[in-house]
Amino acid sequence: MNSGLFTSFFSGILSLGIGEIIMLLVGATLIYLAIKKNYEPALLLPIGFGTLMANIPFSSAVGHDGALTVFFNAGIITEIFPLLIFVAVGAMIDFTPLFRNPMLLLFGAAAQFGIFMTMAFATLLGFDLKEAASIGIIGAADGPTSIYVATRFAQNLLGPISVAAYSYMALVPIIQPPIINALTTKQERMIRMTGHCRPISKTTLILFPIIVTVIAGLIAPTSVALIGFLMFGNLIRECGVLNSLSKSAQNELANLVTILLGITIASTMTADSFLKVDTLMILGLGLFAFIFDTAGGVLFAKLLNLVLPKHLKVNPMVGAAGISAFPMSARVIQKMGQDNDPNNYLLMYAASANVGGQIGSVIAGGIILAIIPLLS
Repeated sequence: MNSGLFTSFFSGILSLGIGEIIMLLVGATLIYLAIKKNYEPALLLPIGFGTLMANIPFSSAVGHDGALTVFFNAGIITEIFPLLIFVAVGAMIDFTPLFRNPMLLLFGAAAQFGIFMTMAFATLLGFDLKEAASIGIIGAADGPTSIYVATRFAQNLLGPISVAAYSYMALVPIIQPPIINALTTKQERMIRMTGHCRPISKTTLILFPIIVTVIAGLIAPTSVALIGFLMFGNLIRECGVLNSLSKSAQNELANLVTILLGITIASTMTADSFLKVDTLMILGLGLFAFIFDTAGGVLFAKLLNLVLPKHLKVNPMVGAAGISAFPMSARVIQKMGQDNDPNNYLLMYAASANVGGQIGSVIAGGIILAIIPLLS
């Protein structure tokens, strides 16, 4: 066989280096976790498969005219994909439980503590302020917010930040219980809560996304896109005249954009950009942020219990649901509550805190977008 022809046909194999082999294994691992372990399959499977495509030598999927690169420039750099995901997420959120237990909104703020702790720690490890902010937002347990902020501040770290954010979201049932158990006593975990079942008017549910967008926008104009698209999706849900669009946003839009978002992010996960010490540091810092976010919510609940009357005391586990990983965290709290007391039902309260966490994570992202450029 002609040697030139042989080289042409097998150029990919002949050019395969140790870095590419490692990244192919990383991609295969993500696919395995998505299919076998059911860890965030909607994102990890596209990211894993995209990683395979991006790390085949001379791949036509990446590069100036590569399909993944074109999608990345059109959907990620322009922020279109993350914002469309926010519309879909907003259409999925029901704020009714939160209105019935408004105090639980505080946990959505308290559980963002890890974001800012991680930012400070990341700067000490040598990351610049914008990179540190992008890493810290992993603690929000909100994949789209992490991607949005990283796109603005640290595109070079988008791959590892995305993988860390969605991987740790999938691992919430493993990460949170030991932290909660370490910070609470069995007696605290058995606290039963009393709530309100008053009806919430349709007008309230319609006005809420409008008011939140206007107030947040006036305070931090750079957060308007982030918060506005989320609240627009919720308005579609609650207005009552766009039911078909609401269902489409929750299903077709969410599914389609999630696929494109995942496989497109993988274009940044090439061996030369991913296989760095920084990647391991980002994965470690992401876990650090998740741990401190969970701890922040639990400790804030314990602090509240020092001043609340006995009949209004909060089960500290509910504070941990203040992260944005909805509904995984709420389910974890419900299960832990049942394990400690089979007749204790915490799901409604945990779901309220979880929804508060979704609002809190987006607001935290907006604050970071507004403040970091002023400090850089």
